[in-house]
Amino acid sequence: MDLKDAARTWQTDGFVILPAFLPEAELAPAVQELDLLFPSPDGFHDGTDPRRDRFLGDEFAGIDTFPFSSTEISLTAVHHRLLTLAATLLDDDDIHLYGAEAWAKYTGACDYDQDLHRDYLNHTVLVPSTTPGCRQVEMFVFLTDVPEELGPPHLVSREHTAHLPAVPNWLLRPGHEGGNRFTAPADPALYQAEVSGAGPAGTVIAFEPGTFHRGTQLTAPRGARYSMHLCFRPAGLQWGHRVGWATRSYTPEWTAFVGRATPRQLQALGFPPPGHPYWTADTLAGMSLRYPTLDLSPWSL
Repeated sequence: MDLKDAARTWQTDGFVILPAFLPEAELAPAVQELDLLFPSPDGFHDGTDPRRDRFLGDEFAGIDTFPFSSTEISLTAVHHRLLTLAATLLDDDDIHLYGAEAWAKYTGACDYDQDLHRDYLNHTVLVPSTTPGCRQVEMFVFLTDVPEELGPPHLVSREHTAHLPAVPNWLLRPGHEGGNRFTAPADPALYQAEVSGAGPAGTVIAFEPGTFHRGTQLTAPRGARYSMHLCFRPAGLQWGHRVGWATRSYTPEWTAFVGRATPRQLQALGFPPPGHPYWTADTLAGMSLRYPTLDLSPWSL
Protein backbone atom coordinates (compact mmCIF):
# COMPACT_ATOMS: atom_id res chain seq x y z
CA MET A 1 0.00 0.00 0.00
CA ASP A 2 1.46 3.38 -0.98
CA LEU A 3 1.11 6.36 1.33
CA LYS A 4 -1.71 7.97 -0.64
CA ASP A 5 -3.74 4.77 -0.33
CA ALA A 6 -2.81 4.59 3.35
CA ALA A 7 -4.11 8.13 3.86
CA ARG A 8 -7.40 7.31 2.17
CA THR A 9 -7.87 4.22 4.34
CA TRP A 10 -6.98 6.17 7.49
CA GLN A 11 -9.47 8.90 6.62
CA THR A 12 -12.23 6.39 5.86
CA ASP A 13 -11.76 3.85 8.66
CA GLY A 14 -9.96 5.91 11.29
CA PHE A 15 -6.97 3.54 11.08
CA VAL A 16 -4.66 1.83 8.62
CA ILE A 17 -2.51 -1.28 9.15
CA LEU A 18 0.84 -1.31 7.30
CA PRO A 19 2.56 -4.72 7.66
CA ALA A 20 6.38 -4.60 7.88
CA PHE A 21 6.36 -0.86 7.13
CA LEU A 22 9.77 -0.47 8.79
CA PRO A 23 12.33 -2.71 7.04
CA GLU A 24 13.88 -5.41 9.20
CA ALA A 25 17.42 -4.15 8.62
CA GLU A 26 16.48 -0.63 9.75
CA LEU A 27 14.69 -1.96 12.82
CA ALA A 28 17.55 -4.25 13.86
CA PRO A 29 19.65 -1.69 15.83
CA ALA A 30 16.67 -0.90 18.07
CA VAL A 31 15.79 -4.57 18.55
CA GLN A 32 19.38 -5.32 19.56
CA GLU A 33 19.06 -2.81 22.41
CA LEU A 34 15.72 -3.97 23.81
CA ASP A 35 17.52 -5.50 26.77
CA LEU A 36 18.51 -1.99 27.90
CA LEU A 37 14.83 -1.40 28.64
CA PHE A 38 13.14 -4.74 29.20
CA PRO A 39 13.70 -8.37 30.23
CA SER A 40 13.98 -10.93 27.46
CA PRO A 41 11.19 -13.52 27.25
CA ASP A 42 13.44 -16.05 29.01
CA GLY A 43 14.60 -13.51 31.58
CA PHE A 44 11.02 -12.72 32.50
CA HIS A 45 9.51 -16.20 32.44
CA ASP A 46 12.47 -17.91 34.14
CA GLY A 47 12.59 -15.20 36.80
CA THR A 48 16.28 -14.52 36.17
CA ASP A 49 15.91 -10.82 35.34
CA PRO A 50 15.68 -8.68 38.50
CA ARG A 51 13.38 -6.23 36.68
CA ARG A 52 10.66 -8.89 36.34
CA ASP A 53 8.40 -7.85 39.22
CA ARG A 54 7.85 -4.40 37.77
CA PHE A 55 5.68 -5.89 35.02
CA LEU A 56 3.32 -7.85 37.26
CA GLY A 57 -0.28 -6.89 37.94
CA ASP A 58 -0.55 -3.68 35.89
CA GLU A 59 -1.01 -3.66 32.13
CA PHE A 60 0.71 -0.26 31.86
CA ALA A 61 3.72 -1.14 34.03
CA GLY A 62 5.68 -2.21 30.96
CA ILE A 63 5.85 1.31 29.54
CA ASP A 64 9.08 3.32 29.29
CA THR A 65 8.91 6.91 28.06
CA PHE A 66 11.06 8.93 25.67
CA PRO A 67 13.98 9.56 25.73
CA PHE A 68 14.90 5.93 26.23
CA SER A 69 18.02 4.38 27.73
CA SER A 70 18.55 2.98 24.22
CA THR A 71 19.49 5.73 21.78
CA GLU A 72 18.60 3.42 18.90
CA ILE A 73 15.04 3.04 20.19
CA SER A 74 14.81 6.82 20.68
CA LEU A 75 15.90 7.33 17.07
CA THR A 76 13.33 4.78 15.90
CA ALA A 77 10.57 6.92 17.43
CA VAL A 78 11.38 9.55 14.79
CA HIS A 79 12.41 7.19 11.97
CA HIS A 80 12.22 9.00 8.65
CA ARG A 81 9.55 6.62 7.35
CA LEU A 82 7.36 7.29 10.39
CA LEU A 83 7.78 11.05 10.03
CA THR A 84 6.83 10.82 6.36
CA LEU A 85 3.81 8.68 7.22
CA ALA A 86 2.66 11.13 9.89
CA ALA A 87 3.15 14.10 7.55
CA THR A 88 1.17 12.35 4.82
CA LEU A 89 -1.74 11.37 7.06
CA LEU A 90 -1.91 14.81 8.68
CA ASP A 91 -1.27 16.59 5.36
CA ASP A 92 1.29 18.81 7.04
CA ASP A 93 5.08 18.74 6.72
CA ASP A 94 5.59 20.48 10.07
CA ILE A 95 4.64 17.77 12.55
CA HIS A 96 5.31 17.38 16.27
CA LEU A 97 5.91 14.20 18.25
CA TYR A 98 3.83 14.78 21.38
CA GLY A 99 4.20 11.35 22.97
CA ALA A 100 6.52 8.35 22.64
CA GLU A 101 6.54 5.15 24.66
CA ALA A 102 8.20 1.75 24.39
CA TRP A 103 6.08 -1.05 25.78
CA ALA A 104 6.80 -4.63 26.84
CA LYS A 105 4.09 -7.17 27.63
CA TYR A 106 4.55 -10.74 28.89
CA THR A 107 2.15 -13.67 28.91
CA GLY A 108 0.70 -14.10 32.39
CA ALA A 109 2.10 -10.85 33.80
CA CYS A 110 -1.37 -9.31 34.08
CA ASP A 111 -4.69 -8.98 32.29
CA TYR A 112 -4.10 -7.15 29.00
CA ASP A 113 -7.61 -7.73 27.61
CA GLN A 114 -9.27 -4.32 27.38
CA ASP A 115 -12.72 -2.98 26.59
CA LEU A 116 -13.20 -0.93 23.45
CA HIS A 117 -12.27 2.70 23.99
CA ARG A 118 -10.91 5.83 22.38
CA ASP A 119 -7.67 7.51 23.51
CA TYR A 120 -8.73 11.10 23.05
CA LEU A 121 -9.36 11.82 26.75
CA ASN A 122 -5.62 11.97 27.45
CA HIS A 123 -4.52 13.25 24.03
CA THR A 124 -6.50 16.47 23.73
CA VAL A 125 -8.33 18.93 25.95
CA LEU A 126 -11.09 18.99 23.31
CA VAL A 127 -12.76 16.15 21.37
CA PRO A 128 -11.58 14.50 18.14
CA SER A 129 -12.13 16.32 14.86
CA THR A 130 -12.01 15.11 11.25
CA THR A 131 -11.50 18.67 9.96
CA PRO A 132 -8.29 18.93 7.89
CA GLY A 133 -5.54 20.48 9.98
CA CYS A 134 -7.25 19.52 13.24
CA ARG A 135 -6.43 15.81 13.35
CA GLN A 136 -3.90 13.83 15.36
CA VAL A 137 -2.43 10.41 14.67
CA GLU A 138 -1.23 7.66 16.99
CA MET A 139 0.93 4.76 15.88
CA PHE A 140 1.62 1.32 17.26
CA VAL A 141 4.99 0.14 15.93
CA PHE A 142 5.86 -3.55 16.35
CA LEU A 143 9.53 -4.06 17.21
CA THR A 144 9.06 -7.83 17.04
CA ASP A 145 6.48 -10.14 15.46
CA VAL A 146 3.01 -9.79 17.01
CA PRO A 147 0.77 -12.68 15.93
CA GLU A 148 -2.72 -13.06 17.39
CA GLU A 149 -1.47 -15.03 20.39
CA LEU A 150 0.80 -12.13 21.42
CA GLY A 151 -2.02 -9.67 21.96
CA PRO A 152 -2.24 -7.32 18.97
CA PRO A 153 -4.59 -4.37 19.21
CA HIS A 154 -8.05 -4.77 17.71
CA LEU A 155 -9.70 -1.79 16.03
CA VAL A 156 -13.18 -0.89 14.78
CA SER A 157 -13.75 1.06 11.58
CA ARG A 158 -15.42 4.45 11.68
CA GLU A 159 -18.05 2.83 9.46
CA HIS A 160 -19.44 1.24 12.64
CA THR A 161 -18.76 4.04 15.13
CA ALA A 162 -19.18 7.44 13.43
CA HIS A 163 -22.66 7.79 14.94
CA LEU A 164 -21.44 7.35 18.52
CA PRO A 165 -21.24 10.43 20.79
CA ALA A 166 -18.05 11.69 22.45
CA VAL A 167 -19.26 10.35 25.82
CA PRO A 168 -19.32 7.57 26.95
CA ASN A 169 -15.80 6.64 25.89
CA TRP A 170 -15.36 3.05 27.16
CA LEU A 171 -17.85 0.57 25.69
CA LEU A 172 -17.90 -2.46 27.95
CA ARG A 173 -18.27 -6.13 27.19
CA PRO A 174 -21.08 -8.14 28.81
CA GLY A 175 -20.32 -8.73 32.48
CA HIS A 176 -18.19 -5.60 32.81
CA GLU A 177 -19.60 -2.73 34.83
CA GLY A 178 -18.71 0.92 34.59
CA GLY A 179 -18.64 3.40 37.42
CA ASN A 180 -18.93 6.80 35.77
CA ARG A 181 -20.38 8.70 32.84
CA PHE A 182 -17.48 7.76 30.57
CA THR A 183 -18.44 4.05 30.53
CA ALA A 184 -21.47 2.21 29.14
CA PRO A 185 -22.41 -1.26 27.88
CA ALA A 186 -21.37 -1.88 24.29
CA ASP A 187 -23.45 -3.02 21.38
CA PRO A 188 -22.07 -6.58 20.89
CA ALA A 189 -21.92 -5.88 17.15
CA LEU A 190 -18.99 -3.54 17.74
CA TYR A 191 -16.87 -6.37 19.11
CA GLN A 192 -17.89 -8.54 16.18
CA ALA A 193 -16.67 -5.81 13.82
CA GLU A 194 -13.14 -5.74 15.26
CA VAL A 195 -10.15 -5.92 12.93
CA SER A 196 -6.96 -7.49 14.28
CA GLY A 197 -3.72 -5.57 13.93
CA ALA A 198 -1.55 -8.72 14.07
CA GLY A 199 1.54 -8.48 11.92
CA PRO A 200 5.29 -9.05 11.59
CA ALA A 201 8.03 -6.91 13.07
CA GLY A 202 8.02 -3.44 11.58
CA THR A 203 4.24 -3.32 11.25
CA VAL A 204 2.74 0.11 11.89
CA ILE A 205 -0.88 0.67 12.90
CA ALA A 206 -1.77 4.34 12.44
CA PHE A 207 -5.03 5.42 14.05
CA GLU A 208 -6.82 8.51 15.31
CA PRO A 209 -7.39 9.25 19.01
CA GLY A 210 -11.09 9.01 18.15
CA THR A 211 -10.83 5.43 16.84
CA PHE A 212 -12.31 2.68 19.00
CA HIS A 213 -9.74 -0.02 19.74
CA ARG A 214 -8.52 -2.26 22.55
CA GLY A 215 -5.59 -4.31 23.72
CA THR A 216 -5.96 -8.10 23.73
CA GLN A 217 -4.63 -10.92 25.86
CA LEU A 218 -1.26 -12.59 25.39
CA THR A 219 -1.83 -16.35 25.27
CA ALA A 220 1.38 -17.76 23.77
CA PRO A 221 3.34 -19.82 26.31
CA ARG A 222 6.36 -17.82 27.54
CA GLY A 223 5.30 -15.03 25.20
CA ALA A 224 6.56 -11.46 25.03
CA ARG A 225 5.54 -8.49 22.92
CA TYR A 226 7.69 -5.41 22.29
CA SER A 227 6.24 -2.33 20.62
CA MET A 228 6.18 1.45 20.56
CA HIS A 229 3.30 3.89 20.91
CA LEU A 230 3.90 7.20 19.12
CA CYS A 231 1.70 10.30 18.86
CA PHE A 232 1.94 13.05 16.24
CA ARG A 233 0.06 16.27 15.54
CA PRO A 234 0.55 19.32 13.32
CA ALA A 235 3.03 21.61 15.06
CA GLY A 236 0.46 24.40 15.17
CA LEU A 237 -2.25 22.30 16.81
CA GLN A 238 -2.04 23.49 20.40
CA TRP A 239 -4.80 21.46 22.03
CA GLY A 240 -3.23 18.04 21.48
CA HIS A 241 -0.55 17.08 23.99
CA ARG A 242 0.59 14.52 26.56
CA VAL A 243 4.06 15.52 27.76
CA GLY A 244 6.48 18.45 27.52
CA TRP A 245 9.93 17.54 26.23
CA ALA A 246 11.75 20.37 28.02
CA THR A 247 11.31 18.63 31.38
CA ARG A 248 13.31 15.70 30.01
CA SER A 249 15.81 17.63 27.91
CA TYR A 250 18.74 17.69 30.33
CA THR A 251 19.03 13.94 30.85
CA PRO A 252 21.95 11.92 29.47
CA GLU A 253 19.47 9.95 27.33
CA TRP A 254 18.18 13.14 25.68
CA THR A 255 21.68 14.47 25.03
CA ALA A 256 22.76 11.18 23.47
CA PHE A 257 19.70 11.20 21.22
CA VAL A 258 20.17 14.82 20.11
CA GLY A 259 23.79 14.16 19.21
CA ARG A 260 22.75 11.56 16.63
CA ALA A 261 19.43 12.94 15.37
CA THR A 262 18.90 14.72 12.06
CA PRO A 263 17.47 18.25 11.78
CA ARG A 264 14.17 16.76 10.60
CA GLN A 265 14.01 14.43 13.60
CA LEU A 266 14.81 17.26 16.00
CA GLN A 267 12.22 19.52 14.39
CA ALA A 268 9.60 16.90 15.29
CA LEU A 269 10.56 17.50 18.93
CA GLY A 270 10.43 21.28 18.78
CA PHE A 271 13.80 22.41 17.38
CA PRO A 272 13.36 25.28 14.91
CA PRO A 273 14.29 24.28 11.34
CA PRO A 274 17.40 25.62 9.60
CA GLY A 275 16.80 29.18 8.44
CA HIS A 276 14.48 30.05 11.32
CA PRO A 277 15.10 33.46 12.97
CA TYR A 278 15.91 31.66 16.23
CA TRP A 279 19.30 30.66 14.86
CA THR A 280 21.77 33.44 15.59
CA ALA A 281 25.45 33.54 16.47
CA ASP A 282 24.49 33.69 20.15
CA THR A 283 22.05 30.77 20.11
CA LEU A 284 24.44 28.64 18.06
CA ALA A 285 27.21 29.32 20.57
CA GLY A 286 24.90 28.36 23.42
CA MET A 287 23.76 25.21 21.66
CA SER A 288 27.36 24.11 21.15
CA LEU A 289 27.78 24.23 24.92
CA ARG A 290 24.51 22.50 25.71
CA TYR A 291 24.93 19.78 23.07
CA PRO A 292 28.68 19.25 22.50
CA THR A 293 28.18 16.28 20.15
CA LEU A 294 25.54 17.92 17.93
CA ASP A 295 26.74 18.95 14.47
CA LEU A 296 25.32 22.46 14.20
CA SER A 297 26.37 23.04 10.59
CA PRO A 298 22.81 22.58 9.19
CA TRP A 299 21.67 25.53 11.33
CA SER A 300 24.76 27.69 10.87
CA LEU A 301 24.33 31.18 9.41
